[in-house]
Amino acid sequence: MPASPRRTAAAPYPPPARWALAAVATGAFCVQLDSFALNLALPVVRAALPGSATAAPWVISGYLLAAGSLMPVAGRLGDLYGRRRMLRLGLALFGTAAALCALAPSLPFLVAARILQGAGGALIMPAGLALLTTSFPPGHGRRATGRALGLAGLATVCGPFLGGALAEAVSWRAVFWLTVPLTAAAALCARRAAESRDPGPGHRLDLPGAAAATAALICLSRWVEHGAAWGWAAGAALLGAAFVRAERRSRAPLVDLALFRNRPYVRLTAAGAVANSATVALLFAVPLTLQEERGLSVLGAGVAFLVPAAALAAGGPLAGRVRPTAAVPVMALCLATAAAALRSTGPGTATPTLLAATTGAAAALGVAGGLALTGTQAVVHPARAGEASGVTKSALTLTAGLGLTLTGTGPHPSLLGPAAVCLLASLALALPLVPGGVRAVRGATRGRRGTGADSDG
Repeated sequence: MPASPRRTAAAPYPPPARWALAAVATGAFCVQLDSFALNLALPVVRAALPGSATAAPWVISGYLLAAGSLMPVAGRLGDLYGRRRMLRLGLALFGTAAALCALAPSLPFLVAARILQGAGGALIMPAGLALLTTSFPPGHGRRATGRALGLAGLATVCGPFLGGALAEAVSWRAVFWLTVPLTAAAALCARRAAESRDPGPGHRLDLPGAAAATAALICLSRWVEHGAAWGWAAGAALLGAAFVRAERRSRAPLVDLALFRNRPYVRLTAAGAVANSATVALLFAVPLTLQEERGLSVLGAGVAFLVPAAALAAGGPLAGRVRPTAAVPVMALCLATAAAALRSTGPGTATPTLLAATTGAAAALGVAGGLALTGTQAVVHPARAGEASGVTKSALTLTAGLGLTLTGTGPHPSLLGPAAVCLLASLALALPLVPGGVRAVRGATRGRRGTGADSDG
């Protein structure tokens, strides 16, 4: 007897797709864990290793700088030479660098290993997200991506507390030793995934564009971190202009400039950057408030933050269930909800109210952050999925520090600034231009159905 349509639709995913999901989810967990695990342990690291104190901040900044600036190049490498291949290379590089970090004899050595680890992370994320987009049947790629992002979100929240607990109970080196077997397991899973790449002509890397893009993003990142350093801003502008010129002349550009004329893609990426910066602000301000104003220990603050952490992690899977045509309106609603919740965390708020508002904000920001990746993948051609995910992830990574700038770094950080930015971004998305954006998404989705890519189904 033939299977019914309902039974066929509910059939399990093919094994290569499931192996791809396991590899990407584990790899994303490792990338996010090591992005934040040393935040609380940095004073311990600085005291344990010889080297200049000025090198200590680069243990974190160097990692994020390498990851954010190299993601557009890494995403395009996956499109050209194979997403599974680049994912495996990134996992190998990340795990090797983690072992070097664990063995570091000095601060300069640790900084160099962290930069290498950031380069591995740059390969893992865009190549992995593009691999999920192309590995799953139509309509299911974004759901798989959402599940991977949910695990990554859990690592984002738990990373600082896990790093602090390991540094206090065992050693800060244990943070990196934990990553080594996880990346090895992810690499073994990736071996069983199916390969995918851009099938079109012109299979070569745009080296001038890659150099200009990477240098421009490094300058932009330094300017974001040091707002008054206008030399970095000027460098970013000049190198950005050189990048645009190189892309217009290239027959096989690193980034097709038409991507920036894709209104749903641009809106979701920009709104995702706002959501990510607000998330970083939330993760910094609330635990600090619980410790400094409410008298909780690091462990106590971590336990109190478990429910918001779960809400943030659940955002990824929920975002994966949002249809592409609804991504922009849902993003606007999430940012408005986050703005209201963040506004409720002001001074004098009772601890239960603070945690309830934090949970609401975390849930809304988790969905918004997930939509920035699942939604953008749904409105681009699958052949350049790695390129699109690389640009989006780079934007989210390099603007993350803006949230800390808005909260202030004193003992009493405020979330009013991030709340205001979320509200403004929500209003911008809710302008009358949104119906045109929805029509554009529908057109892009119809075009993708013809190529067997992700659809609304």
